Amino acid sequence: MELDGLLLDEEGTFSLSGFRHQQLSERVRKRLYYGWDKDCSLDNLSSPVADIAVELLQKVAPSPIRRLQKKYVSHVSREACISPCSMMLALVYIERLRHRNPEYLQQISSSDLFLISMMVASKYLYDEGEEEEVFNDEWGAAGKVDVQTMNTLEMNFLSAIDWSLYTDPRELFEVLSWLEG
Repeated sequence: MELDGLLLDEEGTFSLSGFRHQQLSERVRKRLYYGWDKDCSLDNLSSPVADIAVELLQKVAPSPIRRLQKKYVSHVSREACISPCSMMLALVYIERLRHRNPEYLQQISSSDLFLISMMVASKYLYDEGEEEEVFNDEWGAAGKVDVQTMNTLEMNFLSAIDWSLYTDPRELFEVLSWLEG
C-alpha cells in the first residue's frame, strides 16, 4: 500500500480520483503506531510521533526559551485533538519556513512553533465555517497561552510563510513516508 497504489492512476500519473481515504487511515494507524483497533481515534498524536515532533522542532527553533517538551506536545495534542494529517501539514509548513524564512525560526520558541503550526494546519484542513470552526482562544487554552498571544503568533507565522498554505498532496505523502521511516 505505497504512494503509487494510493495516488497513481492506471497510466502512472498522479491523480486524486483513485485516492482512498480508508487506505490512508489504515496506513497511518499501522505505521504511525496507533494500534490495530479500527475504532481507535486518530484525533491526537501517537507517542512516537510526539517524540519526532519534539526532536524536530527543538532543532529548527533552537531558542532555549519555552523549549518544546513531550509532555506539552501530548497535552496540546489531546486538548486540541491534533490529527496526524494536521501534524504532517504543519511539518510541510515548517520545512517551507526552513527554506524561505530561517530568521523567523531563530526568533520563535519551539513550543510556540509547535502550537501555531498545528493550529494553522488544523484551520486549513478542518475550518469549514460555522459548524466546524477552529478558535484561537481554544488553541490558546490548550497551549496555555492567552488569545492575544495566539493572535500574534498566528499573524507572525502567516507573514513568515508568506500566507503560502496550499500544499500539493505529494508533499503530505513525502512527510508521511519520512515519518514512517
